[in-house]
Amino acid sequence: MDDGAEHEDDAIDPGSTLAKLMAENAALKDQAMRYAAEAENTRRRAERESNDARAYAIQKFARDLLDASDNLSRAVQHAPRDVADPAVKNFVMGVEMSDKALQTAFERNGLKRVNPARGDKFDPHMHQAVTEQPAEGVPPGGVVQVLQAGYELFGRIVRPAMVAVTPKGSGAAADMSAEASATSEGANPYSQDDQGAAGSTVNAKA
Repeated sequence: MDDGAEHEDDAIDPGSTLAKLMAENAALKDQAMRYAAEAENTRRRAERESNDARAYAIQKFARDLLDASDNLSRAVQHAPRDVADPAVKNFVMGVEMSDKALQTAFERNGLKRVNPARGDKFDPHMHQAVTEQPAEGVPPGGVVQVLQAGYELFGRIVRPAMVAVTPKGSGAAADMSAEASATSEGANPYSQDDQGAAGSTVNAKA
């Protein structure tokens, strides 16, 4: 009886069983983490594809509405302010409300206005330089005036902002000259190549 008991005790090694269970537990934990990571990657990929599909679906429609938005914005800018006629006042108020409602609808659907402030640095990916204009207080290569606001949809440029910029003359700062040399290899920083890069997204989706 004693020999049988000793043989049974040797067959069941507690240390070996515990190590096996711990190894199995670690393997299951690793597998669960892999499944969780794969599920998260799938979720992010599906979300990105959904956003891309949504952006593509409304991009053309949004671009078609930009002309209407531009006309409303110009009407608001040139609307008479100091008038006593109630009918004219109500008309101006209606145009302003329509413009605001359209901009709100744009933002609610991910379409945001690109409207750089005076003195902002020219960005060829978001702006299109139409003309050069010297201006006091604006560094070389800075935005002087926005001639037409641009728009971006989910981070993609639908239409670049058309701007007037200060020229990068011989008196420009050294860092501006270095940047111009690095990006354009001495070419005009507002050449058609840069402007084409700014509108490449729009042309690709047209």
